[in-house]
Amino acid sequence: MVHALYWILITGFFIYEKRYLIYKASMPYFVVCVAGRILLLILIAYLNLNYFLPKYLLKKHYLRYFTAVGLSVTGYLLLQSLFDFYLYGYVIGPMHNSDWVETLSYNFFSTLWYLGLMLALKLSIDWYEQQRILQKITVEKLQAEVNFLRSQVNPHFLFNVLNNLYALTLKKSDLAPDVVLKLSEMMEYMLYESDNSKVLLQKEISYLDTYISLEKLRFGDHSDISLKVSGEINGQEIAPFLLLPLVENAMKHGVSRQTDNAWLHGDLQINKSLIKLNVENSKPEMPEKQEKGGIGLDNLKKRLELLYPAKYNLTINDKGNSFVADLQIDLTN
Repeated sequence: MVHALYWILITGFFIYEKRYLIYKASMPYFVVCVAGRILLLILIAYLNLNYFLPKYLLKKHYLRYFTAVGLSVTGYLLLQSLFDFYLYGYVIGPMHNSDWVETLSYNFFSTLWYLGLMLALKLSIDWYEQQRILQKITVEKLQAEVNFLRSQVNPHFLFNVLNNLYALTLKKSDLAPDVVLKLSEMMEYMLYESDNSKVLLQKEISYLDTYISLEKLRFGDHSDISLKVSGEINGQEIAPFLLLPLVENAMKHGVSRQTDNAWLHGDLQINKSLIKLNVENSKPEMPEKQEKGGIGLDNLKKRLELLYPAKYNLTINDKGNSFVADLQIDLTN
C-alpha cells in the first residue's frame, strides 16, 4: 500500500508537470510521456530493490552494485532522452529546446532523485519491520523471563505454608482448618489468576493479606505482624506477585529468626495510579548465614525492571535495629 501510494504521488507529479503536452502535442503524446517515464522508473526501481540490493549491496559487493545501478540508469537515460529529443525537437518543434545536454542532465538527476526516494522508502519500511519483529521478540523474551521469575515465587511460598500446616497438625491445633481454607484461596489465586500479565490490585492485596494472616497464625503471640492498607483502588491492575516478596523477605530474614519481640509492620498506600508499600521489620541480634532458596530481592528488581521500567523505585535501608523496604510503582500504562 505504501509503495502504491508512492507511485500514485509520483504519477500525479508527472501529470501536473507535463500537462501542457495535452494541448501542445495532443493527448496520446501526453499519455506516452507520463506512462513511459513511470513504467521505466518502476522497472529500474524494483530491479534495484529486489535484485541489485540483496545480491550486491547487502553482501557488500559495492562495486558490482553501483555498476549495476549505473547501467540501469544509463539504459533509462538513453530510452527516455531519445523520446524527449523526438517529442520536443520534432513534435512540439521550436517551442522547446531539444539540446542533448539539457535533456540528459534533467533525466539523470530526476532519475537519481526518484530512485533515491524509493530506496529510502524501502529501507525505512524494512527498518520498521525489523523493529517490529525485534520488539515482538523482546516482549516474548521478557514475558518468558517474567514467567520464570514468577514461577520461583510459588514453590518457595507453598513449601513454607505446608511446613506451617504440618506443624499445626502435629499439635492438633484448631487453627489447622483455617490454614487449609486460606491456603486453598491462595492456591486458587496462584493457579488461575497469576497466569495473566496483569491482575486486579484488589486481588493482589487480598493475596498478600491472606499470606500475612497465615504467618500470624504461625507465630501467634510471639510477634507483632500487621498490614495497613489505605487509599482508593478503583479497578487498578498490577503484575502479580510484586508485593509479596518484600513482606516474605522481611518475614524470612527478620521475624522467623527471633523468638521474642519480633515485629513486622506493613503500610500500603494507593493514590490513584501510584502505590507505595513500606515494610519495616525487627532485626535479629545475630547475623544470619547465607542460605539458598527464596525468590530474593534480586529477582524482584529484575521483574520490576522488566515490567515497569523507569516507573518504580525500590530502596532497602538498615536502621540498626530494623530493616526498612520501600517500594513505589506507577501503574499508569
